[in-house]
Amino acid sequence: MRNTETIWQLVDAKADPFTELSDRVWGMPELAYDEHRSCAEHKAMLDEQGFRITTDIAGIPTALMGEAGAGGPVIAILGEYDALPGLSQEAGIAEHRPLPGEGFGHGCGHNLLGSASLLAATAVKDWLAASGLPGRVRYYGCPAEEGGAAKGFMVRAGAFDDVDIAISWHPAAFWGVNEPRSLANTRIDFTFTGRASHAASAPHLGRSALDAVELMSVGVNYMREHMPSDARIHSAILDAGGIAPNVVQARAKVRYLIRARDLPELTPLVARVRKVADGAALMTETTVEARVISAVSNLLGNDPLERALHANLDRLGPPPFDTADREFAARIQATLSAQDIASAFRRAGVPLRRDVALCDLVVPLDAPAEPMVGSTDVGDVSWKVPTVQARGATYAIGTPGHSWQLTAQGKMPAAHKGMVHVAKAMAATAVDVLTDPALVARAKTDHADRLAVTPYVCPLPEEIDPPIDMSRAA
Repeated sequence: MRNTETIWQLVDAKADPFTELSDRVWGMPELAYDEHRSCAEHKAMLDEQGFRITTDIAGIPTALMGEAGAGGPVIAILGEYDALPGLSQEAGIAEHRPLPGEGFGHGCGHNLLGSASLLAATAVKDWLAASGLPGRVRYYGCPAEEGGAAKGFMVRAGAFDDVDIAISWHPAAFWGVNEPRSLANTRIDFTFTGRASHAASAPHLGRSALDAVELMSVGVNYMREHMPSDARIHSAILDAGGIAPNVVQARAKVRYLIRARDLPELTPLVARVRKVADGAALMTETTVEARVISAVSNLLGNDPLERALHANLDRLGPPPFDTADREFAARIQATLSAQDIASAFRRAGVPLRRDVALCDLVVPLDAPAEPMVGSTDVGDVSWKVPTVQARGATYAIGTPGHSWQLTAQGKMPAAHKGMVHVAKAMAATAVDVLTDPALVARAKTDHADRLAVTPYVCPLPEEIDPPIDMSRAA
């Protein structure tokens, strides 16, 4: 236990400045690839803590890496700091109260995610310096997890080629190892071009791009009956062709997010959606151009690393929430439905308890959790290098992801306790890797065995660059 207790102490010793970092990032929410101030905050902290810093990874201005140590295994700890649109919210208030401004908010907790990962990396750096052992720890500041696939572009550019093990986490309602299942996905912008005309005096001369967008929606909706049950398709109209109904819209753009269980299942689904777009263009006598924005792989698990991380989560136990934390969480739960709360327990694979507002248990590794039907660009890292993720309890059970309620909890004491606690678990797992060559060997064998069954194929087309402008793409 000596190494474990030492690394926990090193995390505690620097918890305050990283909690403050999290709060600062919460207060400057920025969308995918536009996280310039948040990235600068992380870079300043890396510099202050004595890391060797690399910027502009994969040609992305808001991607960076800090490294410490020499020789030995290379441990990557992954962080994020992007926010979401439409989720602005005053902190610490259990009612919907957006803040003035652009309307962005940390409704997925990435302010906590990046700060805890950097705290863990800093503790491992300090442990390496004190122990004199060989090994390197890296903090990867990864932008644009929310749809931008930045980690995929970083993998494609070789940023993880010499990494031995990768560790990450995500804010959650429960405390445990992240179930290594997610959906592969791709985002495609379909731009329809028609012909403008006067909608009253010469409608027959116009060819409506907006009609094409709407017909594509109809076609995709009919597809839903005939695709795998765990596949998902979502869309957002980026350009409806203007605000004048008396002008036939000559241009319209819609973004489709297509998800499937894995890449082999995703590829034919994407082909079918493209055919629907072609059909909509044919019916409206418009043309359509498809542009892939991003794509991510499904997660690849790693049994040895999951067991090692779980052992550390178990030693720590759930975060030390107090009565005040639970009382505020209960106020948040009062804004939720009974179905929200029941669904959270079901997804975690633990029995429903109506009297519990914050996690007070360690989710077993074999809990019958429901498969995660979201997506993450950590998936591509997991195909490149053995990877493990924690779920760190930081908010009220039942809180929906991507909600104002989650934003409201992002600066609360419970969130701070959860992020520090999960930093201890990640740092302790990194120390296990650095001191146990057999664990590294088992993790790499597990990874190689999985790749032997299904080799990794990067889902990003070679010709596309990181979509630096995607948050302003309309």
